[in-house]
Amino acid sequence: MDSFYLICFSVGLVLSLLSVVGGFGHLHLGRLHIGHTAHHHTHGHSLSAVNGFTITAFLCWFGGAGYLLHHFSVFTASLVLVLALLSGIAGAALLWAVLFKVLLPRERVLTIEDTEMTGVLAHVSDAIRDSTSTGEIIFSQTGARRAAAARSEDGTAIQRGTEVVVIRYERGIAYVRRWDDLTNT
Repeated sequence: MDSFYLICFSVGLVLSLLSVVGGFGHLHLGRLHIGHTAHHHTHGHSLSAVNGFTITAFLCWFGGAGYLLHHFSVFTASLVLVLALLSGIAGAALLWAVLFKVLLPRERVLTIEDTEMTGVLAHVSDAIRDSTSTGEIIFSQTGARRAAAARSEDGTAIQRGTEVVVIRYERGIAYVRRWDDLTNT
C-alpha cells in the first residue's frame, strides 16, 4: 500500500506543479498545451467542484496522508484508507474554496473603456520641460496606481506636482494639458 499512496502523491504533485507552471508560462509539450484551460462562469452559474485543480489536490493529499498514516501509524489498512480519503477530500475542498469562492469571483475581463487613457486625471511626477521633452505622470486606473510617459499637448512646460488631463495617447506617450487651463476656459 505504501507504493500505491506514494504513486498517488507523486502524480498529484507533478500534475499540480505542471498546472502552476503551465498557468504562468503556457507550457507546450509537443501537441499538448497546458495553461489557461480552466473555464469558469461567475455570473450566477455554479462551478464544478470536480476539475483538474481539485483532482490533483485530492491525489496529493490522499497519497501523502495515506503514506504517512500507513507507514507511521498503528491504524488498520481500512481505517488508513478512510482517513486518507477524508484528507484528500478536505485538501481538494480547501483548494476549491480558495480558488473558486475567493479568487475567481473578483476577476473580470477588462474592456477598452477600463484602460482608455483619454480624459484620465493625473499628476506630473517628472517635470515636462518643453514640447520635445518627455516627463512622467502618475494616475489611478482599474484600482491600481500607474505611471506613463507624458508630453505637453500644447508644448508648454509643466512642473512636477501639477494636475493634468490626458488629451490623447499615442505610441505609449500621454499628451497632457494642465487641469487649471481646461477649467478656466
